[in-house]
Amino acid sequence: MDHFEAVRTPASWVVVGLDNGGTCNNATVLDATGRYLVDRLVENPSLVTEGPEAAVEQLAEAFTNILALTSTPPTLVRAVGLDTPGPASADGVISSKGSTNFNQASWHGFDIRGALEARIGLPVVYNNDANAAALYAHHRHFGDRALVTGSISAIVGTGLGGGVVADGRVISGVAGMAGELGHVQIPLHDLLEPDQPVPACNCGFTGDVESIASLTGIKNNLLPYWLSKFPTHPLAAAPIEKAAKLLRGYGEKEDPLALAVFGQQAKAIGKLFTIAANFTDPHAYFLGGGVVEATAGFREWFLAAVRENTDLRREQLAVAEFALVADLDMAGARGAAVAALDTVKST
Repeated sequence: MDHFEAVRTPASWVVVGLDNGGTCNNATVLDATGRYLVDRLVENPSLVTEGPEAAVEQLAEAFTNILALTSTPPTLVRAVGLDTPGPASADGVISSKGSTNFNQASWHGFDIRGALEARIGLPVVYNNDANAAALYAHHRHFGDRALVTGSISAIVGTGLGGGVVADGRVISGVAGMAGELGHVQIPLHDLLEPDQPVPACNCGFTGDVESIASLTGIKNNLLPYWLSKFPTHPLAAAPIEKAAKLLRGYGEKEDPLALAVFGQQAKAIGKLFTIAANFTDPHAYFLGGGVVEATAGFREWFLAAVRENTDLRREQLAVAEFALVADLDMAGARGAAVAALDTVKST
């Protein structure tokens, strides 16, 4: 454990943040003063493919491990923040239709928040992973102004996750499904080429943001079309799933096919942000996901393209900010901890 150079011991009561993923859990500790006690990923296997019982036990182990690492007595922990991939209810009940991460029947309708709460004997505050990342992005960016500002986040991954923050708090909605920005349908004029098929999403919609701005959108919709325009491109010889994952590397080298694909993604996110501007008029628009993990030149190009395709009024342009999500690999656990801290302080 000596490689965790920035491990600190708590100066006050704390909350713990647990980010549950398809492969690993990530854990963090946040004290009452707003200070994180670790600045690295602290992971253990999530074992979600082995079913709920094994997965909840691994979350409990992640909780125990992070307390040991930071020399935090369990008696100092007031609450635990938990995030998982969705879809799930606002209270952490996994969708009865399952999801990519929770596809076994035993997960359908499973109350992961309640199960963890019963296992560790502490209050557990739930968010989906995109909302947790959005909450962290907001608080990290605004600091002391976090509770008087609002933001919209688009997290581009296998799908497109999102988060809406108002006055420092995630808007979850009555069913817990607010901020599902990937399934907002956007106008497609000036986005698609004249002969380009309308993109279809796995959710059943056509022309929503995720059908374009996601790895799945690249694989199913954008890349097959653009490879027909660049038939001699090296990616044409690769299986489409592998080609989709390799595309960002070509974008970093300013490859014309890759820039055409990512240019359409940036336009789609810009159109999403244009819609958001007329709903919540946020102080900031955040962009996260794979593009954040790319080279500096590529991610700045992509963010600039999103900004150029977001149609704001002059008054909004004068005050709104566009920024990348910071510390993306830790954003989920840290956002989950922020939500727990806010809950403790408001009760």
